[in-house]
Amino acid sequence: MTLVTIPRPTTGDRAAATKMPTMKALVYQAVGKKALEDRPKPVIVAPTDAIVRIVKTTICGTDLHILKGDLPSCQPGRILGHEGVGIVDTVGPAVTVFKPGDHVLISCVSACGKCVYCRKQMYSHCTTGGWILGNTIDGTQAEFVRIPHADMSLYPIPAGADEEALVMLSDILPTSFECGVLNGKVEPGCTVAIVGSGPIGLAALLTAQFYSPAEIIMIDLDDNRLEVAKRFGATSTVNSTDGKAAEAVMKMTGKRGVDTAIEAVGIPATFELCEKIVTAGGHIANIGVHGKKVDLHLESLWDRNISITTRLVDTATIPMLFKTVSSHKIDPKKLITHRFKLDKILDAYETFGNAAKTKALKVIIEA
Repeated sequence: MTLVTIPRPTTGDRAAATKMPTMKALVYQAVGKKALEDRPKPVIVAPTDAIVRIVKTTICGTDLHILKGDLPSCQPGRILGHEGVGIVDTVGPAVTVFKPGDHVLISCVSACGKCVYCRKQMYSHCTTGGWILGNTIDGTQAEFVRIPHADMSLYPIPAGADEEALVMLSDILPTSFECGVLNGKVEPGCTVAIVGSGPIGLAALLTAQFYSPAEIIMIDLDDNRLEVAKRFGATSTVNSTDGKAAEAVMKMTGKRGVDTAIEAVGIPATFELCEKIVTAGGHIANIGVHGKKVDLHLESLWDRNISITTRLVDTATIPMLFKTVSSHKIDPKKLITHRFKLDKILDAYETFGNAAKTKALKVIIEA
């Protein structure tokens, strides 16, 4: 028998053998800076986790707020993104609803289902979850993502479903519906003004029509987006470039104002416009993410019997919205204007961030 001496592995060989798998991911580096980087593939941390291979994701206006430095909870080094559909890769031992290979919709909000807030369906305030994806933990603009509380934070996708349309159910549709339409008490025959005709405002326009309001007035600076709003069902539009949007809305409503004013931008001027156009007994429903202080004009509103609501989406309406999309009662795919591969995500951000020039609404990124 011949003895063969096998060389002992060097330190470099051992490091190579134990090197973690990597993936491509869009990383927030600093205010105004982002890059596509190689990052370690996520692993199971808690028994209730699932690792999901991303199939399709998108960019949210909130991601742009992060890049502007408006959300200090999201620190540099974070993988961005909180929306998407994918395929379950691995699951923790406590996950009972899902298994590897399942196609799933990812909720932008993670929920334990057990804490005091989850029991009130206020999943956005879950004590161990909430909006953490792409905020305080790594998000979905990557090849893989770790989903905490997987059984409560993922939804099964049936065979043959349009996954691009379902990406809109991760955030934009439930956000607009819950924070705008439901909080704004939209009801049959009422008059609604939506300030901001971007993706969130247009999603609010689509879902407000569940309740058959008599009028939906869309307000924006961009004529292209206002034209889109007309196609989506707006009864009237107002270009606010001249600073006279409030006067225009009051004229349209016989100086009465609107029953529901939905703020869908997140800047002081748009919220203050809502204050000017709401009628007595009306509702101001804020959706926008605000990074600067806004003046509340109680000197004008103290006697008006109005309500003002704020909210972070809880995604409690995803199951209902899932049914409306599946039955073709609503078509969120109309919001999609551009498509990119993950390796072109910087181009996707450029397109999405310059919507006035590119006419972008929602972009789909295929991982």
